[in-house]
Amino acid sequence: MKGKKRERIIRVLLNEPDGSLTKYRVAKNAGTSVSWTIEYLRSLEDLGLIVKTKVKDFEGLLNEWFRISKMPRYFDFFINDPKSFLKEVNYEYTLTTYFADTLTNRILFPSRADVYIRKEDFNKWRDSLLEKGLMGKGNFRLLLGDEHISYNKIKVDGLWIVSKPQLMIDLKREGGVCLQSYEKMVKEYV
Repeated sequence: MKGKKRERIIRVLLNEPDGSLTKYRVAKNAGTSVSWTIEYLRSLEDLGLIVKTKVKDFEGLLNEWFRISKMPRYFDFFINDPKSFLKEVNYEYTLTTYFADTLTNRILFPSRADVYIRKEDFNKWRDSLLEKGLMGKGNFRLLLGDEHISYNKIKVDGLWIVSKPQLMIDLKREGGVCLQSYEKMVKEYV
């Protein structure tokens, strides 16, 4: 859980980089204790990444997040029309990487829908996907992540996508052509 707490705090800071949040509000938004949050914020300050809650080195903080994060557990599927499926589904989700980039940055070809879901919803998702397609390497990936990944999610063209900082870290983690989109986002966001 320690890694998830650190990721949650960084996610909150990168979504509100102007320093307008109090340390107490960062803790509440991250779902972490105030004392632990203050301690971790102090360590980020010692690294020169923030001052109080203001992000001083946006890309440096992204790199710190990348360093401590782990690839979530995932399951691959193939279905005919991922976009229509997501518009019809009644479960909570947030899109990231290729499809999310197509809706925001418009650089990547939407070759795969990477979808964060809650772990407890996996069986419902799997059953719904198997009604439409097959399990195995394909164009639809379920990512079992911390529910906080949906923090500050946005709706674009009827689809829920992760916040811009979360999308950046996911694009960087994906690597390859996704790095082009990541670099564009960092330049625009900073």
